[in-house]
Amino acid sequence: MFTDWERELIETCRVGRLATIAFDGRPHLVPVCYALHGKRFAIAIDEKPKREGELARVRNINRDPRVALLIDRYDDDWNQLAWLRIDGLAAVFPQGRVEPGALTALRARYPQYEGMALERLPLILVSVERFSSWRWPTE
Repeated sequence: MFTDWERELIETCRVGRLATIAFDGRPHLVPVCYALHGKRFAIAIDEKPKREGELARVRNINRDPRVALLIDRYDDDWNQLAWLRIDGLAAVFPQGRVEPGALTALRARYPQYEGMALERLPLILVSVERFSSWRWPTE
């Protein structure tokens, strides 16, 4: 599905930006940790401190599953510039244990997740509908 350079970007970038649609129609954008698992992107709701109650991204996805995930690389050497935007549909699962392979992929990318009980925390899975990308220099 992805070219070699797009896959390299997915694997080397450490953070993505998840855009959901807020109740008032505005974009809601948050940085996220992610892992590609098969043809879907997994995003954990982990144990880092957050506001009390259900997160806005979870509420937004439950109301409207359309999302975008932006993975990008900036460098002062503009020969390194690249981005990949995934447009897709997201689903929130109340507990990560529904997709153990996704949790394995997340833990492989982020050692900080080793000590977290991701199995009992919410998990977002983004199914890719389409994607676009760009890099410099273009080839």
